Amino acid sequence: MSVLATAARHYLQEVLGIDASGGKPWARASELPYFLRDAFQFSELELLGQPVVLAIGRGQSKQSLSDVRTWLSKVKVLAGRPAVYVTDALASYDRRRLIEQKVPFLVPGNQLYLPDLGIDLREHFRQPAPAAEAGLSPSAQAMLITALLHQPWQSDWQPSKVAVALGYTPMTLSRAVRELTAAGLATSYTVGRSRWLRMELPPKQLWERAKPAMRTPVRRTIWAAANGIVASRLGRIAGLSALARYSMLAEPKWPVYAMTTAGWRAATDAGLRELPEPEAGAQEWQLWNYSPALKPNADTVDPLSLMLSLEDKVDDRIQIALDELKGQLPW
Repeated sequence: MSVLATAARHYLQEVLGIDASGGKPWARASELPYFLRDAFQFSELELLGQPVVLAIGRGQSKQSLSDVRTWLSKVKVLAGRPAVYVTDALASYDRRRLIEQKVPFLVPGNQLYLPDLGIDLREHFRQPAPAAEAGLSPSAQAMLITALLHQPWQSDWQPSKVAVALGYTPMTLSRAVRELTAAGLATSYTVGRSRWLRMELPPKQLWERAKPAMRTPVRRTIWAAANGIVASRLGRIAGLSALARYSMLAEPKWPVYAMTTAGWRAATDAGLRELPEPEAGAQEWQLWNYSPALKPNADTVDPLSLMLSLEDKVDDRIQIALDELKGQLPW
């Protein structure tokens, strides 16, 4: 039994006052794909009369939250009982996302969240390593994605030029640079009076390293009456509509577009009307935390932000389409 598995059992005994030592390896784990068995150690036990499966992270390998949610759904379907994600540490924004998505999880000595049993016990929170501790701000995320998508790839770039293109103030620029360097994603240096950033990793590895600190750009979603002129002028094709452009996924019933909050105000001035619920010919509008137009001369939002906006979708068709999109990235 791993150290984490032992800690999880001791924590369950302490907070629930039950004997959790009777757990055993989950008998049906062998029916799971190899990558799941490689990522997790599975055991089953009974909590307050409810059988559950513990998916205990192995070693130092960390899984993205979108993967965790998708994988736990598969385990739950196969087991016919709740599947609980067990990890040694979670950043605060990761905890919030798991709770919002009602994903059961356990951090020994810190938190136990079992929505199927109505349990949410919180104590102090152990933080992971500093590089993954806090999420990037929307401005830092937008600047990094812009740099990652630049063709040809440039390991050295001037953040001030990107900030000007995105309409950011000098204060926002300085904060974004501090975040990117503090997260270990870039190093800062000066040439004359100009500040430069240097990416020490190739773009693919840099994206994977930055991804745990990135968040969906979607702030909220609004239903609106169809207005094709406004859509083409003020918004970018987003969500499943954009994914359909990159893959074999069928177009969604409701077209999806993205814009900023400021863009939404301009769109309503131009005649776009918000709806309380979808109706015939309606559109789904996403309001983003940063510009959905990071990729110039394109009808759709950029592919990296698109993946972040859809990473929590558990539909297998969407995940297959996202894999197609990954294969089209410029690295």
